[in-house]
Amino acid sequence: MSIYPKLILNSSPVTPQEFLTNLVQIVDEQRVRFDPADCWPYGYDNSRRHALPQWVVFALTPKEIRDIIRLCNHARVPLTPRGRGTGTTGATVPINGGLVLSLERMNRIHLVDPANRAMVVEPGVTNQEVQMAAEQRGFFWPPDPTSAAFCTVGGNLAYNSAGPRAVKYGTPRENVLGLRAVTGAGEEIRCGGYTTKGVVGYDLTRLLIGSEGTLAIITEATLKLTPLAEAKQTLRAAYRDTESAGQAVAALMSQPLTPCALEFMDRQAVTLAQAQGGATLPGGTGALLMIEVDGPAAAMEEAVTQLKKAADNAGLLEIVAAHTPQEVAQLWSARKALSPALRTLAPKKINEDVVVPVSHLPALIGGLERLAREFAITIVNFGHAGNGNIHVNLLINPDDPLEMERAGKCLERVFELVLSLNGSLSGEHGIGLEKRDFVAREIDATTLNLMGRLKAQFDPRGILNPEKTLPLKSLT
Repeated sequence: MSIYPKLILNSSPVTPQEFLTNLVQIVDEQRVRFDPADCWPYGYDNSRRHALPQWVVFALTPKEIRDIIRLCNHARVPLTPRGRGTGTTGATVPINGGLVLSLERMNRIHLVDPANRAMVVEPGVTNQEVQMAAEQRGFFWPPDPTSAAFCTVGGNLAYNSAGPRAVKYGTPRENVLGLRAVTGAGEEIRCGGYTTKGVVGYDLTRLLIGSEGTLAIITEATLKLTPLAEAKQTLRAAYRDTESAGQAVAALMSQPLTPCALEFMDRQAVTLAQAQGGATLPGGTGALLMIEVDGPAAAMEEAVTQLKKAADNAGLLEIVAAHTPQEVAQLWSARKALSPALRTLAPKKINEDVVVPVSHLPALIGGLERLAREFAITIVNFGHAGNGNIHVNLLINPDDPLEMERAGKCLERVFELVLSLNGSLSGEHGIGLEKRDFVAREIDATTLNLMGRLKAQFDPRGILNPEKTLPLKSLT
């Protein structure tokens, strides 16, 4: 029996051995894997889906990526780009086998340019490495997902992943000046530039960000940096119920001072946060807001007064400020521990990151609580309330077929609720496989057809991360 895996498509003009030989000519042999045991870890992401790729390649240069894509086009082998696999939607799972192109070794920071508030990086640099390099020069890059220590910039851009600071500073789309990439046709392109203004040509930078590696593979990014604030103040507000907290969010976001973070936790999340982070809260706390403001030190006292006034309503139980770095760290560690801690409450969680207009948050949370009762499913809600981006977690037992059936029906109703509130199915986790079949409920057929044609223009043979993001009918 041959040690070489079969090509995924029978119409391939090359044999498996010829494909492997050509692959080794592009990158050295030490950066190619084809043994199933070596390829196995690269077949999954944080969605817990898994599919075994036939090959794994570690690229180091844009030229290697270009040549690998051209080889896959010639051999008709599907290619799945991958960073560190921290995504939750199955976008890096090679469901058709083929080749996984790992970008984790393209991890250099080429330039930090304080004068122009810019940083040029490769896609395999982690978010945390970017933050550390920027901080040394008095800056930061606003996107700050919970997995910052592990996730790569390339992954952040592929999903448009943001985090708490997006409420004031925006998502990756607002914080990237330009990109270099290789399309699914094997063509090297450059989009955007090195300036904060520019209207020459179409905005391909924003198109590629959030496209989940279905159009092109990003090989370099010019990030827009922001100066570190002189001071920062963190508040914690406890409310009797989620409706009161939702009303406070709307009030906070409609006054002139924009928080740099505004996080929400419902009753279930509060209970978990107390267990994980040791937070002491008033009895009867049914919801929690964490509010952060930054700016000049001289303005902090007035800013805190203004935020406290906006956050005050009949349901407020307590609002306190963190006075030491230790108190701030404890507050945020409780919030950031929520997502992994949820896995201790049930064998599986269905994690959705829906978005609604901020004024509709009370209706969303109230509707989710009703659905939890109707379907007898535990639902834990928390997230970035300042831009209406709530992480909805359905906690389930995958070995219970009746509960799984209820969860599936509940999830459909969750999406119906979100869309009825003029919301969106995903704020920062992306679509991948998990939400692909629901996309047509949000985007009309004519628009989806146009997106399918864009995909075909960038990737005419459909080799690049196939069957992800767009409903299959839009790709025919």
